[in-house]
Amino acid sequence: MENQPNNPLHGITLEMIVRHLVDHYGWRELGSMITIRCFNENPSIKSSLTFLRKTPWARTKVEELYLKTIGAK
Repeated sequence: MENQPNNPLHGITLEMIVRHLVDHYGWRELGSMITIRCFNENPSIKSSLTFLRKTPWARTKVEELYLKTIGAK
């Protein structure tokens, strides 16, 4: 496995990111910040991960919000 010292997402799974955001913002606030159905209609970690793994633009938005939330560049 390559060492990626400049990648703030290195070693962080998508599930860890979603759980952190839900804990920090809650589903309602998260759904208003990133308007995707899996955050607004019957939200769950499982449905969110399924959607985000298949939808690169949504995953990018979630990763960007996570980085902003933790204060990374």
